Amino acid sequence: MIDIIYVLEMVGIVAFAISGMIVARSKNMDPVGVFTIGFITALGGGTLRDLIMDNHPLYWIKHEEQPMLILAMAVVFSYWKKAERLRESRIVFPDAIGLGVFSILGAQLALDLGHSWFVASLLGVMTGTFGGALRDTLCNEVPYIFRKDQIYASISFAGCWLYFVCQWFLDNEVLPLTIGLLFIVIVRMLAVRFDIRLQRDSHSN
Repeated sequence: MIDIIYVLEMVGIVAFAISGMIVARSKNMDPVGVFTIGFITALGGGTLRDLIMDNHPLYWIKHEEQPMLILAMAVVFSYWKKAERLRESRIVFPDAIGLGVFSILGAQLALDLGHSWFVASLLGVMTGTFGGALRDTLCNEVPYIFRKDQIYASISFAGCWLYFVCQWFLDNEVLPLTIGLLFIVIVRMLAVRFDIRLQRDSHSN
């Protein structure tokens, strides 16, 4: 039987790694830089989550195929000529997928370890956003999570709570996960597409 959680983890890792590598290539980084940014983007949030919850060994150490996959992707991205033409705007979709996957799975892991919904939602947000924040900081960009023109962490937080509520009412493991994940991805994409913000400058029309 397919382990849906593991499959989603790998999807999230690939998505976040791609977003990191696109930014790294746009900054003219060498293969080491491409790997480093891809690795941090994909696994940074989960690493912080595990350290805070004292969950050892760290997840990516226990599953070494994950950093190995990122290394293989970094080699391809570094020597794939078309990657040079990928603009940073292309990271929005893979970043939204990574945000959704890791927010929900991070929250669920916290629940599995006995934490409350509130604590689990914060850890979910941390898992989903920290890797991207590190990516942007290292690439000399203002992280999405701190930008007034982006809705990011709040979407993750709301998606985690939607997931919890669906779990409470639905006697099904997959459906709540699917609903929470799709909510985060779709709302994030709509927010970017229609320039939806939590706050606008007072002089904006």
